[in-house]
Amino acid sequence: MPMDASSSSSWVVDMEEIAMAGDEASRPAETEGARWAAQSIYRVPEWIRGLSSSHAAAYRPQVVSLGPLHHGDPRLAPMEEHKRRALRHLQLRRPLEGFVAAVEEVAEQLRAAYGPDLGDEWRRGDDGDEKKKKEERFVEVMVTDGCFLLELMMMGNHRGDYLANDPVFGVHGRVYVWPFIQSDMLVLENQLPLLLLQRLLAVLLDIPPTVELDRIINHLVLRFLGRNLQDDVVDYVPLGHHPLDIYHTSLVYAKGAYEVRKSQPEHSMCEIMPTVMEMHEAGIKFKRSKTDNLFDIHFKRGVLSMPEVIVDDSTECVYLNLMLFERLHVGTGTLVTSYVIFMDNMIDSAKDVSLLGSKGVLRNLLGSDEAAAKLFTGTLSRGAVLGPSRELHNLQRNVKAHCRRQLNRWRANFVHTHCSNPWVIASLIAAFLLLAAGLMQTVYTILPFYGKGMH
Repeated sequence: MPMDASSSSSWVVDMEEIAMAGDEASRPAETEGARWAAQSIYRVPEWIRGLSSSHAAAYRPQVVSLGPLHHGDPRLAPMEEHKRRALRHLQLRRPLEGFVAAVEEVAEQLRAAYGPDLGDEWRRGDDGDEKKKKEERFVEVMVTDGCFLLELMMMGNHRGDYLANDPVFGVHGRVYVWPFIQSDMLVLENQLPLLLLQRLLAVLLDIPPTVELDRIINHLVLRFLGRNLQDDVVDYVPLGHHPLDIYHTSLVYAKGAYEVRKSQPEHSMCEIMPTVMEMHEAGIKFKRSKTDNLFDIHFKRGVLSMPEVIVDDSTECVYLNLMLFERLHVGTGTLVTSYVIFMDNMIDSAKDVSLLGSKGVLRNLLGSDEAAAKLFTGTLSRGAVLGPSRELHNLQRNVKAHCRRQLNRWRANFVHTHCSNPWVIASLIAAFLLLAAGLMQTVYTILPFYGKGMH
């Protein structure tokens, strides 16, 4: 039914009033851009969460809420007691007022990191008392959760502050609880801004926030998450947005500078990577790269070098959240997504997984090669789109060209058929020696008669 004139004019008047009032919805592009740039922590869109049941589980924390988005979840309530214990331990070293004051200074920046996904219960209200309560509640959660993470990451400095049988901070907790906390730290909805940890650590160490402190925070987080990087791989990286962001950076960062990857021209065709078995049949060899950078992938003289990938129970959750961060946060790039699709193209069956494992390129801790193959061919790649990485496209094109050459296939088939078994090789050598001996005997038999004929 068409809208009548009165309702139409009423709607127009409402929109004009909003525009004149400078409502948030009518902000100029520059302001909107700043707001989008400030946000780095997102709620998962329902259409992505609904791709599969495993996807939905990967986007939920399992044992601990970090930040406001999952605060109050009854499933995560048991860890709240241990957060408060960590805060009390920190109070013994520094007064709580110092931590609170430091967080209050950057409270608006911390709220901006959650953007419009932050609920109204955490935002400033119009009423004075309500506004104060919301501000205090937000700061309380950020201080408590931030101090809890700092205690975990700095346990080497104050291990004696906790009893040996502590269920979280003791040896038992390290084995049975920490792996779940580490996994929860990489859930996109469960992020804490590293700016928060920077300010809290500055108070704890009684030093001003500096670039050096940013480096310390980045390394503390990565070390706790199991990224024991060699050399100075991320020494000159700015303070990450949050743990998932700096973890993402550590996977694709190399050579002391951000990798600048040119976009593939739109008119160029993208070759699909052959499977591992197809490459093996074409004579391609596999070799483990020297680094664990995801894009330390090279193809030269029939050898494909790749970083070792470890597949375990946490791989699905980690990669789904990394790919989701790339999808939602503009400017993050698509390198992890491109790598996952690259692996999806290569792995088609358990045989592909088994061959990569035998070459030291893939370490499968899932229990079966079929499970690892299914992870790449179904779970991770569902809904993913290959990013515009020129280097990866060129590599795939070169590999495909190698596999198309019939001579490479003949050579590989000969090697696989006749040179894979040492007894077969020995038989071939023996046959060759017998043949050579027979030829030599024939030559020596003929030579005397040939000499007489010449005379």
